[in-house]
Amino acid sequence: MSRVHRRTGRGGPGKEDDLVTEELLVNQEVRIAGAPISWGINEVEGWGYQMGTQRVLDEAVSLGLPAIESGPEGFLPKDPVKASRVLGEHGLHLVGGFVPVVLHRAEAREEGLASVERQAEFFAATGADVLMLAADIEGEGYEENVELDDAGWEELFEGLSLAEEIGARHGLTVAMHPHFGTAIERPHHVRRFLKGCETGLCLDTGHLMVGGDDPVEVAQLAAERVRIVHLKDVDRSLAGEVAEGKVGFEEAVRRGVFRPLGEGDVDTERVIGVLEESGYGGWYVLEQDIMLGGEPERGRGPVEDVRKSLDFVRGVLQRRKGT
Repeated sequence: MSRVHRRTGRGGPGKEDDLVTEELLVNQEVRIAGAPISWGINEVEGWGYQMGTQRVLDEAVSLGLPAIESGPEGFLPKDPVKASRVLGEHGLHLVGGFVPVVLHRAEAREEGLASVERQAEFFAATGADVLMLAADIEGEGYEENVELDDAGWEELFEGLSLAEEIGARHGLTVAMHPHFGTAIERPHHVRRFLKGCETGLCLDTGHLMVGGDDPVEVAQLAAERVRIVHLKDVDRSLAGEVAEGKVGFEEAVRRGVFRPLGEGDVDTERVIGVLEESGYGGWYVLEQDIMLGGEPERGRGPVEDVRKSLDFVRGVLQRRKGT
């Protein structure tokens, strides 16, 4: 998605300024997208009850979301023509998707880049914008931690460069997603990534905080590197237990470490403010990682929390429209 061009009226307030303000607000609101993980859809085996694609997309549309991420492979049809048809029937644009791959080991790179190539082809064919990489460490789920040595970091940076070439060939922006349980999860990992390469950043407020980082500080430090934003709110106390190794990541998700926006400890409004002031014009993706025990009643369950988060972000953008 291209950056939003902000116009200002000249000659004092009037109808032109009102139209500009309305146009800006509309442009901002169509930058808010959803993600299947907010409905409990996850690639990790055994990750709770998995709702059907039709219901998830129906509920996303009912909230007025214009776009959604792809979710794990299999959530949308594998054939991009069929996937485009399903999305089109719901009036949804595909933002892109999350691609966890191992790039820090030379012997695993070929397989990892093949996955990037396959999913880049799918995203491009379905009109997506961004491919989000995670530095996978080959564990089951996101329970393990790893520290790369200097050679591992160099391998990772080289792999990211090759992944960016794949993305560019398909017209996609590639962004690295710091994620708990991957090689880039802690503050020093994020700083090493930012210092060691020029790959874009997926700023995920939730995973940054769970990893012990400050999302506002990262936004201030790396605003010009941000290519897409995942907005999560977090219970700071429970996140601290995860960062200290006292509680596993999946257990924390079960216990509600991720909250609807405005109900946790992330200063989401300030994050958005920092990014908007920097000229960021990309997607704000609403994400709240959850696990479900079964099919929710119609109109209940995840859709209620997504509505809260959407209302929160709309309120932030509404307050900013006059600034």
